[in-house]
Amino acid sequence: MSRNNLAPKAEVPGLAARRVAADILDGVLRRNRPLDEQLDDRQANHGIGLLSDRDRALARNIVSTTLRRLGTLRHLLGTMLEKGMPADAPRAESALLVGAAQILFLDVPDHAAVDLSVRIAQADRRAGHFSGLVNAVLRRVTAEGAQRIAELDTAKLDTPAWLMERWTKFYGAETAHAIAQANSQEPALDLTIPENTEDWATRLRGRVLPTGTVRMIAHGPVSLLPGFSEGAWWVQDAAAALPARLLGDVKDKRIADICAAPGGKTSQLAAAGAHVTAVDRSERRLQRVQENLTRLNLKAETVTADATEWQAGPFDGVLIDAPCSSTGTIRRHPDIAWLKREADIAGLAGLQSRLLDRSVDLVETGGIVVFCTCSLEADEGEQQITDFLAREPRMRRKPVQAGEITGLDGLVTPQGDLRSLPCHWPDAEARMGGLDGFYAARLERV
Repeated sequence: MSRNNLAPKAEVPGLAARRVAADILDGVLRRNRPLDEQLDDRQANHGIGLLSDRDRALARNIVSTTLRRLGTLRHLLGTMLEKGMPADAPRAESALLVGAAQILFLDVPDHAAVDLSVRIAQADRRAGHFSGLVNAVLRRVTAEGAQRIAELDTAKLDTPAWLMERWTKFYGAETAHAIAQANSQEPALDLTIPENTEDWATRLRGRVLPTGTVRMIAHGPVSLLPGFSEGAWWVQDAAAALPARLLGDVKDKRIADICAAPGGKTSQLAAAGAHVTAVDRSERRLQRVQENLTRLNLKAETVTADATEWQAGPFDGVLIDAPCSSTGTIRRHPDIAWLKREADIAGLAGLQSRLLDRSVDLVETGGIVVFCTCSLEADEGEQQITDFLAREPRMRRKPVQAGEITGLDGLVTPQGDLRSLPCHWPDAEARMGGLDGFYAARLERV
């Protein structure tokens, strides 16, 4: 038989998904590429665009779980490697990490996790001669791993030391550990549904949370869920849905949404009847905001501009969803824990200060400014507002009252600001509990 007539060798089932997971993990750990960027942008990772929906979901689950439990996995593997991780073959570490994550934390047959990780190593020029090591270590993980990690403080291991130190200093050791523990759980899907909330909750098999958000466990792509194509709802964590509501009744009011992308808060304000101007410096991200508005049958003006220099208004209200370290969203975006550095916070805090200073001239006298960040760091929240009010006599705090929005009990600070933590709202079913870590302060121009 001619060589040209030979059929191409079929790929081992499941290998492509594992290979993509290892590629994306490498992107996060060695090239500082955000997880969502690689998962959603086919140009960032060509392989993911070739996967079926099922395999794409598997790859996402593998890499997310690996990042969520990265500290524990590295510690465990380190105890099983006499000479440490191969320094000159990073692909060997990736193969070990994704294999161990599947064995310990995912519903994957152990033999498949081991075999496919070995194949990942074999396919790499530098990692190939470590494939026997990968096989031996993962078989040991299969036999001993679960028992070993049961004896560890995995929440602490899975949190970078600098973050745990900051949280302990500000929140206390017990709360800091509870935050870390909450971050180890994959969260449920939260939806903002402006109309017929109870009906949609029943249809989606979700539950309505105290603040009105619908929480559910999604199976399959979000775009295939009932109500998506009709524009009945949008994805938004329950905590992220609160800051816009602090503006009160916005019907027929002019509201500027600063740093608006990805657009959840813009959609909230538009759905509540506000005349919204959504501002963001990224034209590409604003295009996504507009696409979401179109799907939801909502309208808002979009403006591409640097908000620290933008001149407009005055507006009845300004919402500043400021760029931040995003440490409050680690449970949804586990790569953040390993991409961010403590040194990043000072630069972001400086930008937040400039946005606050600019907001004073954007809002009319008697108008409201709501400043929020999805950060757990006081530098980007409580301290930011303390410093701002000390230097700006035209603004004062307008304290949030727990009773003004159902479900805020326990989320309002003594100063009258909003502070949610990942460990808030615990639930017997771990995935159905928790909130993103958010800070929000409501200010009034006088």
